[in-house]
Amino acid sequence: MASGREHDKATKVWALPIGIVVTLLMGIENGLISTTSFLIGGLWFSPDLDTHSRSLNRWGILQAIWWPYRKLITHRSILSHGVFIGTGIRLLYLLLIINIIVFLFMPLGNTNPIESTNVFLKLLKEHPQKTLSVLIGLEASVWLHLLKDGDPYPRELRKRRKK
Repeated sequence: MASGREHDKATKVWALPIGIVVTLLMGIENGLISTTSFLIGGLWFSPDLDTHSRSLNRWGILQAIWWPYRKLITHRSILSHGVFIGTGIRLLYLLLIINIIVFLFMPLGNTNPIESTNVFLKLLKEHPQKTLSVLIGLEASVWLHLLKDGDPYPRELRKRRKK
């Protein structure tokens, strides 16, 4: 398993090649979006948010929002390190936290969580290529993370594979 420092270095090294590939396939704007998403995914949105890690520390005071996630998700499980599943769960968890914060600020005249979620979904529908570019960057950073850990399979799948 790679250290946090090794994960960070690999993320920084591979961001440009990922961006170049996406640029060649989808254009410069989507390449830049994917590169940025890859860096965010590797440095702040890593599968290691379920442990005390460098990526968790980067959230600063906001790392407290990940406390329930850390208590609910087992490290290197399919829910944290699973391909597509881990990223999806982290994205849904972050959306839930954002909606809770929106709900708490509703008395101050802010929008309600349903409206904010609808705005978010509308943005996704109106910009499908940009959404795909974000997802490619985030998921590519997860694949790099898993490969650097030496075994791209989460704990549950490794057990099945050995049988």
